[in-house]
Amino acid sequence: MKKRSLLAAVCSLSFAVIGMFSFSGSHASASSVNSYISSNDIGHASVTSSIWNGFPKNKYRNGVGKPEGVVVHETANPNSTIYNEIAYMKKNYSAAFVHTFVDASRIINIANTNYLAWGAGYPANARFVQFEQVRVHSKSAFAHEIANAAYYTAYTLDEYGLKPNDAAYDGKGTVWSHKAVSKFLGGSDHTDPNGYYSSMGKAYFGGAYTMAQFYQLVKTNYDNLSDDSTSGSITANVKKKKAYDEVTYKSVDQNALLGDTYKSYKLYNHVKNTRANVKSYSWASVGAAVGKKVYIDNDSTKENGHHWYRIRFSSDSGAKKYWVYEKALNLE
Repeated sequence: MKKRSLLAAVCSLSFAVIGMFSFSGSHASASSVNSYISSNDIGHASVTSSIWNGFPKNKYRNGVGKPEGVVVHETANPNSTIYNEIAYMKKNYSAAFVHTFVDASRIINIANTNYLAWGAGYPANARFVQFEQVRVHSKSAFAHEIANAAYYTAYTLDEYGLKPNDAAYDGKGTVWSHKAVSKFLGGSDHTDPNGYYSSMGKAYFGGAYTMAQFYQLVKTNYDNLSDDSTSGSITANVKKKKAYDEVTYKSVDQNALLGDTYKSYKLYNHVKNTRANVKSYSWASVGAAVGKKVYIDNDSTKENGHHWYRIRFSSDSGAKKYWVYEKALNLE
């Protein structure tokens, strides 16, 4: 199965229905960044875990493993690399640190997101997962970095059972820029990443890129990652959800390989959202790796057209079986 971009289908539909390109000024230019990502089939990097145990472990205000959203930063350093930034942060963590760094080709998680980071001051530090974007210097690199940043934001929200909600307008939500933190919560006077987004949009896409456009990309990633999107008008902004998804099953006998982004998804004992109490399993429990061969004996299709496959990690038909979303696999 040829893998499609997580963004292509929904982004294209979003732009067509909402009519972003009919707007004038910066809105049209801003949407061109998301359109460029979609039309060039730009995916995202996998989240790489490189946890350093030297960071302090302080609980969020609601407890360990209970963040309330994500804060988006950028480093404001035009001459650094992601590895230089990580090394600097480890040496100077007593002044500030974040959970994760993102650039055009990497998403590197360096601090355990179950504990707070010191990147945005009080009270934001006790509420949010935080990540930094390293400055890049080309049209393609910026598009790839934005794709990675939007994916990581959505990935983190999904990981902690949170839904996208833009905090820029009322200071209430799950997706925050550092600028929004300064405006609504205080504890800082920083305004990133807004200036960086604006300047890169103007330099390479003809107009300022905005946090509002970034948020739309986060929503697209989240809908794909969660496999919750439904057909119909996006302008209605309503998901017509039934108690459980309807699905049809078909017996098959074929093989597949775990794809480059398989970690973005999970293993389940049943197709997700088709019944109560569906259980998920970690990839570590099955010794998974990119390119690992799996054996498929059932192909299920949801009403939205997405496929889920029942797989096992051994040719033995009696081996334990799991269900997985289509985009975790490359079919042979």
